[in-house]
Amino acid sequence: MQHPNRALPAAPVGPDPSPRRPNRLTNRLVRAGLAVLLAAGGLVAAQATGAQAVGAPAVSAQAATNPYERGPAPTNASIEAATGSYAVSRTTVSALSVSGFGGGTVYYPTSTSDGTFGAVAIAPGYTAYQSSIAWLGPRLASQGFVVFTIDTLTTLDQPASRGQQLLAALDYLTQSSSVRSRIDSSRLGVMGHSMGGGGTLEAAKSRPSLQAAIPLTGWNLDTTWPEIKTPTLIVGADGDTIAPVATHSEPFYQSLPSTLDKAYLELRGATHFTPNSSNTTIAKYSISWLKRFIDNDTRYEQFLCPLPQSSTTIAEYRGNCPRTS
Repeated sequence: MQHPNRALPAAPVGPDPSPRRPNRLTNRLVRAGLAVLLAAGGLVAAQATGAQAVGAPAVSAQAATNPYERGPAPTNASIEAATGSYAVSRTTVSALSVSGFGGGTVYYPTSTSDGTFGAVAIAPGYTAYQSSIAWLGPRLASQGFVVFTIDTLTTLDQPASRGQQLLAALDYLTQSSSVRSRIDSSRLGVMGHSMGGGGTLEAAKSRPSLQAAIPLTGWNLDTTWPEIKTPTLIVGADGDTIAPVATHSEPFYQSLPSTLDKAYLELRGATHFTPNSSNTTIAKYSISWLKRFIDNDTRYEQFLCPLPQSSTTIAEYRGNCPRTS
């Protein structure tokens, strides 16, 4: 539509094939039509101005209202890919240089052009080292997170201790680490395998300000978690004989508050140790959960709601669809 303040283009100049004068009625009709068009254009402009005055959302409302959104719009292929859109660097943290946990490896997006990122600390299981969960480091970092896979003080630490160590690792990451300037300390999450998964629940209970928690085939003798206020994705395995879902992951999930953003993913054809190897299903839903709740990125709700259906890799999925905010 022609802008009301912009001059209309001049009519083409050329010989008039007819010697007769233009018909006056025709001229009046043309002028009337132009007046209508100009009036309509002014009305549309006025309406648009009025709509903005009362707070109508801009065309790019999502980007305008969410400064934490990172990376391109997600697709099923992009969150299942082994590598996301960010190049990743890493740095080793010696156990001798920290206190409260056993050191580890920090994976982070190499670029600084997008500003700061949310961060996630990940703990291994009983008798295990950070190498058992190392695959999650570059996989999650390439999607736009700073990821800290940690070693614990001893390989025999119990869940409560592992929970405190996860929090100590986050504190080091945001306050003392060489990448602290890359991290938004208000956007943090925790993950862990087995006793590290039990520790994940302990950490979320102790620090309600955490934005996301993901226990992977978690083990903890405490099976009730009504105090947790952190959005939590519980991941279990249908073939787990060490932390069977019936006595661990399922009661964990059921005990979480009904008002909490929560989900239960049970892997099909999986064992207690499935999270120790690269796994597309774990990565897909972990990325979606972390993006949705650490980055408040509602573009990832499409992978969480409607609830995923049973498949060759999913035995069961339960949850309440995330509340769009």
